[in-house]
Amino acid sequence: MKIIRQGFLGFLLMVSAFAQAQQNAKVSGMAMEGATISLLHVADSSVAKLAIAGSNGAFEIDQLNFGTYRLSVTAVGFKHFISEAFELSAKQAEKKFSTITMEADNKELGAVTVVAKKPMIEIKPDRTIVNVDAGISNAGATAMEVLEKSPGVTVDRDGNISIKGRAGVMVMIDGKPSYLSGADLANLLNSMSANQLDQIEIMTNPPAKYDAAGNSGIINIKTKKNRQRGWNGSINLGYGQGKYWKTNNSLNLNYRNDKFNVFMNYSQNANKGFNNLLIKRTYLDGAGKDPVAFFDQPTLLIMTGQNNTLKLGLDYYLNKRTTVGITGSGFISPRKFEGISSGYLKNAAGQTDSLVVTTSDNSNKWINGTLNLNMRHEISKTAELSADLDYVHYNMQNNQLFNTKTYDADDMLRADEKLRGDLPASIRIYAAKTDYTQTFEKGLKLESGIKASYVKTDNIADYANLVANNWQPDYQKTNHFKYEENIAAAYVNASKTIGKWSLQGGLRLENTEYKGKQLGNPEKSDSSFTRSYTSLFPTAYLSYKADSNNVFTINTGRRIDRPAYQQLNPFLFFINKFTYQVGNPYIQPQFTWSYELSHTYKNWLTTSINHANTTQYFSQIFRTEGEVTILTEGNLAKMQNTNLTVTAQLNPTKWWSATISATGSYRKVRGIGINNDFNSENTSGNANVNNQFKFSKGWSAELSGNYNTAFEDAQFKIYDFGQVSAGIAKQVLKGKGSLKLNVRDIFFSQTIVGDIKYQNVRERFRQNRDSRVANISFTWRFGKNFSDKPKRNGGSSNDEQRRVGAGS
Repeated sequence: MKIIRQGFLGFLLMVSAFAQAQQNAKVSGMAMEGATISLLHVADSSVAKLAIAGSNGAFEIDQLNFGTYRLSVTAVGFKHFISEAFELSAKQAEKKFSTITMEADNKELGAVTVVAKKPMIEIKPDRTIVNVDAGISNAGATAMEVLEKSPGVTVDRDGNISIKGRAGVMVMIDGKPSYLSGADLANLLNSMSANQLDQIEIMTNPPAKYDAAGNSGIINIKTKKNRQRGWNGSINLGYGQGKYWKTNNSLNLNYRNDKFNVFMNYSQNANKGFNNLLIKRTYLDGAGKDPVAFFDQPTLLIMTGQNNTLKLGLDYYLNKRTTVGITGSGFISPRKFEGISSGYLKNAAGQTDSLVVTTSDNSNKWINGTLNLNMRHEISKTAELSADLDYVHYNMQNNQLFNTKTYDADDMLRADEKLRGDLPASIRIYAAKTDYTQTFEKGLKLESGIKASYVKTDNIADYANLVANNWQPDYQKTNHFKYEENIAAAYVNASKTIGKWSLQGGLRLENTEYKGKQLGNPEKSDSSFTRSYTSLFPTAYLSYKADSNNVFTINTGRRIDRPAYQQLNPFLFFINKFTYQVGNPYIQPQFTWSYELSHTYKNWLTTSINHANTTQYFSQIFRTEGEVTILTEGNLAKMQNTNLTVTAQLNPTKWWSATISATGSYRKVRGIGINNDFNSENTSGNANVNNQFKFSKGWSAELSGNYNTAFEDAQFKIYDFGQVSAGIAKQVLKGKGSLKLNVRDIFFSQTIVGDIKYQNVRERFRQNRDSRVANISFTWRFGKNFSDKPKRNGGSSNDEQRRVGAGS
């Protein structure tokens, strides 16, 4: 393994580091009203950007990179128009087309097809884009499974997401915050079907207009929204079979005319799965050398659940310059967990002293409602004002029942205990923001905005023990926690291109105030805490286009990670008799400065090197009290992370395209004060390969895979793991439908094995889940699934939902 890792990193270090910056090129012209305008890269005919010709036939596509393109124009009932190749460069940054005349096509409507296709992975100057539908193996997958195989992204055993070896990711959905973190974010992403998704954007250093949260960057999950005029939509039906069944279905509808655009998305998925976890703990003597006891705990958890998600939206065009919109969405997600855990406590000779068997029958139900009001007004051709109001509401019901039986060495029953838990939670989030953009005559672009958010949570943990057939309150576990938080922010950002140079700089100011109160009970007194702090977050970008083949970029920025709401909750969560979790109200936010150099060669090879320094680094902490392991979190160290990423987009033949991405990381953690146990230093790597094959008669195929080398973080060490997926697809119904068949994790190799070291305990764990799944899906499109120019990033909150977290 060491030789492989060294060879892998050696290959990466042979490549120098620097990247491309986005230019301000533009294409405009006149075509038929409602025609679909596609700007295609000449190299592989992939789509660079899309637009719809307006009511007078005018179209404009701006914010383009320099390069060589063709223009494609399609309209129902007319023959396909495609232009000669043309180049956008610093000398000629704008291409204007006079009126494009299209010839009538006498063929039947069903024969109209679109020849442009999107690649699965697109590398942009400021982000990496995953086009979900372009990946055949994504059919039947969840949003989390798509993320797991995205370039530079890793997911640990608890569902925590990292980008290029760094945790602390802010996850957004349609430009709005997910409002969840930890296990709750993982549950949300595991309940979202991939067929709901259009694109996934991965940004490692977002500009100042975005919230400063997320030290490793932002992942923006964009759901499908059809912008074509008239009635159109799609239906998707899918079934998967691993060890257990999975099914996912969706319906997308859209109607658009000159005055309004209305859309509806509904998704339903249900599944059954398992989580198989084996924990082996070794307890050492006071010197930390010789074993004095052992503990083995195999756990099998069977999960069944379903998710129903509905999204409705309306955009109303008051006039040519003003658009107002309203979007409402929500989901209902009931889940059931049935588990059995056997804990074997052994002496130093490895002989079993006692056996503890815990059966659990737990259920939870998430209910979410979100309302967004938005407005966009073009003050002039060079100025725009936008505003958003958001309200988000979560209700969570969590019912637990644990039956724990203890046996001695002779298998005699010594104790039979039952614990019941009722853990409801309520979360309210209010947010508002406004943004102003002004472009001046000489190309200077100025952006500014303000934002305010208010979060209020109410969490109850009501536990009771069964004693003599009567349920009696367990006040040591019972708790009631309330939390409120206000964040006010303002930013300014400026950008300009001067010859071969592009410059951008921004500054964001955020003030945070929060307070928490733990209500008492007959055995515990009240407690409370408050805090207020103000921070500045500068960002800067500088790029240089050396020639038509090489573009270099340098950027830097400061970001923050605030603890999840439940990480501040000081009461105890019961996991099982030997494992508890407790919050820490004294956790401070962690801050990260990041620096990146990058280089793009001929738009197909991109290399980047990134370095990040994190102070007040907080992480999960394991400690022991007798035979019980307690999980908590705290600010324990300083962390440095340096990584080198290489991405190549290849077209070996006309029918074969490939994207190869690899990241090598060096990570150093140094404990603060007495936290020397958290010192770690290691190198790790991540590689992702995606092959797309396009054959005749509508056939296509995919072969993809990802691999993660071993890595360490504080008390954790995770060993290498990866997976391989493959699939085939066939276009049917004259191009209006498609059939896809795929198998994910073919070799059932996505098993996570790791070590945890804390105090005088050494722990080894092994975890796998129902990851090898065969899927078949059918999609029928009635209308065209093209989009206008991307809608502005909306939503007035970027960080709050990410941090909701209702505990494990």
